[in-house]
Parts: sequence; structure tokens; C-alpha cells
Amino acid sequence: MIMALLILAHPYYAQSIANKTIVSELVKTYPDLEVRDIFQLYPDYKIDVSAEQKALLRHDTIILQYPMFWFNMPAILKLWFDEVFTYQFAYGSQGDKLKDKKVIISMTVGQKEADMVNDRENLADSFLKAVQYSIQYTQMQLSATYLLYHVSPLSGNPESKIKLEAVEHGHKVLKHLTEA
Repeated sequence: MIMALLILAHPYYAQSIANKTIVSELVKTYPDLEVRDIFQLYPDYKIDVSAEQKALLRHDTIILQYPMFWFNMPAILKLWFDEVFTYQFAYGSQGDKLKDKKVIISMTVGQKEADMVNDRENLADSFLKAVQYSIQYTQMQLSATYLLYHVSPLSGNPESKIKLEAVEHGHKVLKHLTEA
């Protein structure tokens, strides 16, 4: 079985419908999945770099699970990258500790997909480039990217539909994880 780590970065996880459903589905069907809720672990934003690096080293595959916030990742996930992906650990002449680890991006977006597209590009895809480049720069392999749109009840999507789509999304991530 693949050793998988899920980095959960959602500052409002208790109120989340989609992210909570996705994580619940993954944990239920992949019991060896280690979940690190970095907002719960570090509400003061003081990341334990050593603990996070050790967690990364223990696993073959990393799942990044988070909502899009204002066309970006939550601040704590950005800080996690800044603090944990250190010189000579994640990059540099001897910074190959993450080399060949697989990464799955699983991101939720409150808006409808159609609302995220302009004449030139899908804005969510454009935003993801920074994360994808970070993965590439640290010699990890982007294994898959899964986006789940229209997950905010404020956008008129009923909670029951959000949950159903989140379960399906979780199954896609799980299928990719088990077939990788």
C-alpha cells in the first residue's frame, strides 16, 4: 500500500462542507492515510518544520487538500511551503529529499467553473501554476490535479449536492492514489 500524507489547509474546516466530506471519504476508504490539519496543528502559524519534514519523508505520495481563497491558497499553506521547503532539504545542491515523491492537488472552489473562465484562461488553472512550479522545483512529480467547483452554499448550490459531488471527488482522488 502506498504511504500517503494528506496536508489539509482549511482555516474554516469546521464550517466546510466539501473539504470535510472529501477528507472524510478518503480517511474512511484509505485508513492508512496520515492527515495533517496544519491549521489545527498550528493555529498560531508557528510551523514545526522538523515535524513537517519528517512527515514528508515518511510518505511516497502527498495530497494537498485546500480551498481556493481569493484566487490563492490559504495563507497557512503558503507559510507551510515557505517554512518546510527549506534549502538543502527541498532544493539546492543537496536538496533532494522530496525527489520523485508524487503530489496530488485536490482543491475546492466556491464559484462555478464557468465563472472562473475569461476569454484567455481558466483562472483556477492560472492560479495553480505557482503550486505546480513549486512541486517541479523540488523535484517532486505532479501526479494529478483535481478541482471541485461550486462548493459554496452562498453560490446557490444546495448542501446535499455539494456533499454528493465531494464524495465523487474524493473517489477520484482515491482511485488515482490506489492506481498510482
